[in-house]
Amino acid sequence: MAYVNVPNDLSKIKTKMAFNLTKRQLICFSIAAVVGIPTYLLTRSAIGNTGAMLLMIGLMLPCFLLAMYERDGLPFEKVLRNIVRATFLWPRTRPYKTDNFYSYFSDSRKEVQRFETSKKAAARSRKKR
Repeated sequence: MAYVNVPNDLSKIKTKMAFNLTKRQLICFSIAAVVGIPTYLLTRSAIGNTGAMLLMIGLMLPCFLLAMYERDGLPFEKVLRNIVRATFLWPRTRPYKTDNFYSYFSDSRKEVQRFETSKKAAARSRKKR
């Protein structure tokens, strides 16, 4: 009997629009075609077929990279943004620092000093009367 394997993680399955491509891939390939084909047609008479073809490929490759590259479920621009943040924008070593709200109460001398100063201030105000 024939059977079909069903993946356990359905979040990795993407909705296909046309030609078994996702919407993102269709948009990127369309942009690549809009940029690459006129470039080839306009430059092949000036620099020859081989040069025009290489120029067209060079202009279309970034669109293909944006359409196809994916790492850990993230598209290329998010991966690139994370690399730039980790390398250039954020510090390399991030020491573990905590804000201890209870440290004020743990030192009993502060509490005594605060109590004594408030006691002295109350005594001064009584003397002025």
